[in-house]
Amino acid sequence: MSNQRLEKITAHLAGSGANVSGLDSNPTGAQDTKFGHVGKKSDSDVVIVSALRTPIARAKKGLFKNTTPDDLLKAVLEATLQRTKIDPSLIEDVVVGNVQTVGAYSMPARTAMFRAGIPYTASVRSVNRQCSSGLQAVASIASEINSGFIEVGIGSGVESMTNGGAPGDPSSLPPMNLSEIFSDPMAASALTPMGETSENVAMRYGITREQQDSMAVESHRRALAAQKAGLFNDEIVPVTTIFEDKDGNEKEITVTQDEGPREGTSMEGLAKLKPAFKKNGTTTAGNASQVSDGAAAVLLMSRKKAQELGLPVIGVFRGFKVQGVKPDEMGIGPAAAIPALLQDTDLSIGDIDIYEINEAFASQATYCVQKLGIPMEKVNPLGGAIALGHPLACTGARQIGTLLHQLRRTKKKLGVVSMCIGTGMGAAGLFEAE
Repeated sequence: MSNQRLEKITAHLAGSGANVSGLDSNPTGAQDTKFGHVGKKSDSDVVIVSALRTPIARAKKGLFKNTTPDDLLKAVLEATLQRTKIDPSLIEDVVVGNVQTVGAYSMPARTAMFRAGIPYTASVRSVNRQCSSGLQAVASIASEINSGFIEVGIGSGVESMTNGGAPGDPSSLPPMNLSEIFSDPMAASALTPMGETSENVAMRYGITREQQDSMAVESHRRALAAQKAGLFNDEIVPVTTIFEDKDGNEKEITVTQDEGPREGTSMEGLAKLKPAFKKNGTTTAGNASQVSDGAAAVLLMSRKKAQELGLPVIGVFRGFKVQGVKPDEMGIGPAAAIPALLQDTDLSIGDIDIYEINEAFASQATYCVQKLGIPMEKVNPLGGAIALGHPLACTGARQIGTLLHQLRRTKKKLGVVSMCIGTGMGAAGLFEAE
């Protein structure tokens, strides 16, 4: 990274008035990226031929409460093979994002891969970059293909927050030298609970309760409209599973749509909710993402391989960037990662047709959109995590499918997937639809 670029990003994060709108100028017109040239096809392009997900269910009490995460992962991997009809022996590597499950998740990921029909010749590994784990998994596979290490791979993410560690439960935390951590202010701030970081962003950057509730209402409105119009059908894989009702009776069900979008969500209704994390705060259960269960998978390969196999290309991976921010205001991550990504790919804010920005909290999503000057009609046109839910490691991979199918449906070209990351980071990926 050049010193000039580093200075610009640093100034932006410090709130010194760095001109983010300056990204709208592109004097050279160049759109070369580390993953090819936007608008031009090359045999070496890293392309996406499938982007699928399970429905997203409410954690603890929803339709997947009796479904283990490996079953969710197996369902979406299996559907990827079935819908593309790819020879499973061609898959060389599978990267699985997972955040909350005890252990590194590589063993259940391996077993899910086998059960889905992928042979032992394929390798697997897990990755945990918290809320960006699904996007990171896809970026990792894209990098392997771009480097020539593999030709075909799957980037995926799965989260069963039903089975994840309980917030605030010390037994769910890894061993840490807490005495040393608390003696270092920056290290200590990395332990700030997510809800508190949302309140910090709202307070420090002047994001009001009304603004947050407004984003929540719109998220539900858009998600419900998309659901009713069948706009999620291209990306959702029906999942047949066992569900135990309140009387302890088990029955087989098939889940076909997201549980989260709520009819009748209104400003008046949300205004009645009490702050969830701070007395007199502004973050509530209604303007924060829903705790959820779900899985998603993205099949990538070189364009040359896709042509050889006769598989239709739905998108091209064009770039990826992760930026660090202060841990106690981790929600501003997209406001750092998106400018870095656009500078890296010689694009402007205005060049992007759709932004999928994760609504971890309405406070941080609202701030990021306002800071970057993104027109709201370009952001989460089918709703976001406030309505759909946020199964942590699934989200980044889920957003890719939602983005690419919507770009293709509306005959648009460029999209960005971005999210904030616990402990103080933001990630962003660039995708070109075909």
